[in-house]
Amino acid sequence: MRYVPTGPEPTDAELWRQAVEGDAEGFGVLFDRHSRAVYNHCFRRIGDWSVADDLTSVVFLEAWRRRAEIRLDGDSALPWLLGVAANVARNRNRAMRRHREALARIPARPDAPDHADDVAERLDAEQAMARLLRLVKKLSRDDQDVLALCAGDGLSYAQAAVALGVPVGTVRSRLSRAKSRLRELLANEYPARPSGERLPTLNPTQEEL
Repeated sequence: MRYVPTGPEPTDAELWRQAVEGDAEGFGVLFDRHSRAVYNHCFRRIGDWSVADDLTSVVFLEAWRRRAEIRLDGDSALPWLLGVAANVARNRNRAMRRHREALARIPARPDAPDHADDVAERLDAEQAMARLLRLVKKLSRDDQDVLALCAGDGLSYAQAAVALGVPVGTVRSRLSRAKSRLRELLANEYPARPSGERLPTLNPTQEEL
């Protein structure tokens, strides 16, 4: 029997229960709510908008595949989805191979419209992110994860702890260390920048993406 939410705006937990029961429509609402945040996270980790788009698909395919195994911690699915995104970005090649194999089993659909007007803006965002990623990649993988989730995605310590499966105290110490090291790297990379020049940011605006 299909789960029907009682309120006008179902929570993620309610939609997740729908998805567990096989309701693709409920899962589609979750995708609409969180795909932009997942995409932004993947972009910040990879620095390539087309790859980030593919990885976002991987994250939600993985979420659909594992939906019956997962019990959300609270009403929001976002921390868990971003935890999957962090893992997918870290294991990009393996994730993309599995994604291609899954897509090969799906019938082809008509070509999507060409969004050429967006390409130039996205390339600018890629260049800015590439500059920052060169520095971020000097951090440990654990520090990169917590920096992306807290400084990039704006998760709280508790939400990041859920995403990464570590204690809150570990998130705090990793984030403090990562921010300190990144400030040091930025200072060395941009010792005397022209007035008004913007430094690369881990949290570009939605319009830049």
